[in-house]
Amino acid sequence: MKKHFPSGTILVAAVAAFVMTSTPQLAAQEVSASTAAQSLDFGFFKARVEPIFLKKRPGLARCYVCHGVRVKIGYRRSGFRLQTLSPESTFWTEEQSRLNYEVVSRLVTPGETTKSRLLMHPLSPDAGGEHHGGGRQFASQSDPDWLTLAQWVRGEKAGGSSDRIYVANHAGDNVHVIDPATNKVVQVIEGIEVPHGIGFSPDGSRVYITKESENLLVVVDQKTGEIIKTVPLNGTPNTLVVTKDGGRVFVGLHEPPGALDIVDTVSLKLIRSIPMGGPLHDIYLTADGKYVVAGSEEEKFLKVVDVQSEQPVWEVKFEREVRTMAIESGPDGSGRRIFVNLDRFHGFAVVDFKTHEEVARIKLPDDPTVAEFPGSPCHGIGVAPDGKSLWVNSKPEKAVFVYSLPDLKLVGHAPTGALTEWITFTRDGKKVYDSNGGDNTVSVIDAESLKEVVRIPVGQVPERVSTLNIP
Repeated sequence: MKKHFPSGTILVAAVAAFVMTSTPQLAAQEVSASTAAQSLDFGFFKARVEPIFLKKRPGLARCYVCHGVRVKIGYRRSGFRLQTLSPESTFWTEEQSRLNYEVVSRLVTPGETTKSRLLMHPLSPDAGGEHHGGGRQFASQSDPDWLTLAQWVRGEKAGGSSDRIYVANHAGDNVHVIDPATNKVVQVIEGIEVPHGIGFSPDGSRVYITKESENLLVVVDQKTGEIIKTVPLNGTPNTLVVTKDGGRVFVGLHEPPGALDIVDTVSLKLIRSIPMGGPLHDIYLTADGKYVVAGSEEEKFLKVVDVQSEQPVWEVKFEREVRTMAIESGPDGSGRRIFVNLDRFHGFAVVDFKTHEEVARIKLPDDPTVAEFPGSPCHGIGVAPDGKSLWVNSKPEKAVFVYSLPDLKLVGHAPTGALTEWITFTRDGKKVYDSNGGDNTVSVIDAESLKEVVRIPVGQVPERVSTLNIP
C-alpha cells in the first residue's frame, strides 16, 4: 500500500535534503564569488565591461533588457541581475555599478575564460559556447566585446587614463574603435552611413561624427556607442573640430557654396553658419583653441577663422587644391607653422602663421612614378604630440615619411598599407596609426623604430582617424 503525505511535508523534506547536501557547495560558491570580486578590477569593469551590457547588437536584445528590465518585472528569473536605470539615466551610478560588479563577479572564474559563465554562456555553440536564452551574443571568441570581457576575466586593470583610436570607414556605415593597449577593435559604432569627421567632448563622454549621407552631425555616447541625437546641417559635411571649452562644434561643409556650421553642444542645435567663399575639405583647431584653420580644394585656399568672433581673419591662396593639414604650435599653444598637403604634389607646403605667407615647399624623396600619381599623392599629415617630428603620408610609396622639427630634416620612413589616408598618434607619441583606404586596414607604427607593428582590419575604405584621450 502506498503511503500518502501532505504536499507540504514533501516540500519541507525536499528543501531539507537540498540544504543538507548543498550547503557546502553554496558556501564554496560564496567563497569563490568573494575571491573573484577581490581579483577582478572594478575600474576596468565600469569603464569597459558595463557598456557592453547596454550595447545594442544587430538582431539581438541588449543584455540589460533581459537581465535588468525583464528580471525586475518578474518576467524572467536569473542570478545575473543588473541594476535598473532611472528613466533619465543612460548609465549606472557609482553605487549601482558596485552592485552590478558584485553580481557579475559571481559568473567569473578569474583567469579562466572557458570556465567563466559570463563568457561561455552567451557565446555561440559553434565557437565553444553554451545555449543562451538571450541568443548568441558573440559569434566567435574574436568578437571585440568578447575579447574585452576576456581581458577583465584575465585580470587586466584600468589605468588612470587611456586612449581610443577612432576610424571612420568612409565607404561604409560604421566607425571602428581601437584600443591601442591591445591593438584590438573594442567597439563598432553602427548606423552612420559615410562617416567623415570625428571629434570629442573635453571630458570624453561624447563623440561627434559627421554623416555625409544625410547631412548630419551625429552625437554618440562614448561608453555605449549608442547614438544620442542627430543635428541637421546646411549641407554635406566633411571634418569638424570641438572648441576647447566643449561648448561648440565647428563643421566644415563641402557642399557649395561652402561654410562653417556651428552647433551648440548644450542645446544640440545648429546656431549659425559662417560663409567661407568655397567648399571646405578639412578643418583644424590651433592648440590654444583660438583659431579654426580650413582648406578648400575647389577654391585652393587656406582660411583662418577667429573662434571668439566667428569671423575669417586671413587666408593664403595656392595654385593647387588644398588637402589635409597639420599645425605646429609654439610653447603657449599658438600657431607657428601650417603644413599643407596639395593636389599633385608629393610633399607639403609650409605656411608661416604670423606672416600669413608660404615660406617653403618640401618634396618627399624623388620617385619617377609619383609624377604620374593622380589626385593627392600625400593625403595625411600630423605633428607628433611632443612637437619634435612631422609625419607625412605617401600613397605611391605606401609609406609615411618622418621629418624632424623645427628644421624639417628627413629622418626616415615606415611602411603602411595601400592608399594611406590619415594619421593620428597615441598621447605619448610612441605609436602612430595610419588608415589604409586601399586595403581596409589601419597600420600601427612604432615611432622609435619606424617599424609597422601590426595591420588591423577595419571597415570599408577607412579614412579619418582620430585619437580620444579619456581622462
